[in-house]
Amino acid sequence: MKILTEADLRSAILPQGCREYKVASDTYVTPLAKEYLEHRRIKLVLSDAPSGETMAVTPIENKGARTYIDAVSGKGYAAKPENMTHLRGNLLVSKTSPRIALRGRLDSLEADIICTQVAAEEAGMAELAAQLQEALSYTRDILAAEVRGSKFVPGKLFGMDQAQLRYASQHVYESLGINHIVPSAKLGEVGALLNRLRTRTRECELAAVRAFDGESDKRTDIVQALNRLSSGIYILTCRLVAQGRGGTR
Repeated sequence: MKILTEADLRSAILPQGCREYKVASDTYVTPLAKEYLEHRRIKLVLSDAPSGETMAVTPIENKGARTYIDAVSGKGYAAKPENMTHLRGNLLVSKTSPRIALRGRLDSLEADIICTQVAAEEAGMAELAAQLQEALSYTRDILAAEVRGSKFVPGKLFGMDQAQLRYASQHVYESLGINHIVPSAKLGEVGALLNRLRTRTRECELAAVRAFDGESDKRTDIVQALNRLSSGIYILTCRLVAQGRGGTR
C-alpha cells in the first residue's frame, strides 16, 4: 500500500490553478495530508484513471548506489540511512541538521497554535479562533516555502501587512489604548497560551537564523515572516487585554 503524507505534498510542485490531486485507489492518505489539500481547496480524487487537472508527487528514481545523495558530502546511497532524512527530493541530510531542526520547530509551532485555537473555541472566542486559523495557515506556508526552496510571499495577517504588524506591536498604546503587557497569570488561560505561542514563534525565528547561517541564501524572507508572526501573536494578546478578556489595562 502506498502512503501519501503531508510532507510529500509540501515537497511536491503544485501546478498553478490546480484543483484536483489524484492518487491510486489503494493509497492511504494521512489525515494531515487531507487537511493540507482541503485548506488549499484541492479535491482529493481516488482513482486509477486520469481525470481532469491533477498534480503528482515525483517518485524517487532508483539509481542503484546513488538513489539517494548526501546533500553535504555528495555520497550516494542505495537505501536511505536511518539517521538521515529528506532535505528535498532524493537529497538527504542528517536528522541533526539545523534545517531539519527548523522544520521540527515549525511543526511544534503548528501544534501549539492548534492547542491555543481549541482553548479559544472552548472559551467562546470565535473571532480569536478564526485569527489563529490564519496564523496556522501562515505557518504552514512558511514551512512549505522552506521545504520547496521557494520564496515566501506574505499576505495580510490579522488584517495587517508586514509593516503594520511591526508598527502595531511596537506602538500598542497608539493602536489599542493600553500599555505594553507584562506576562502573568492575570492573562488567564487563553492569554497565557497566546504568550507561550509568541515565545514559540521567536524560537522558530532563531532556529531559522541558525539553519541558514552558513548558506549563501540567508532566507531573510522566512526570518522576517516569523518575526512578524510573533509580533502578530503579541498583538492578539494585547487585543485580548484591551477587550477586558485577560489581564488588566
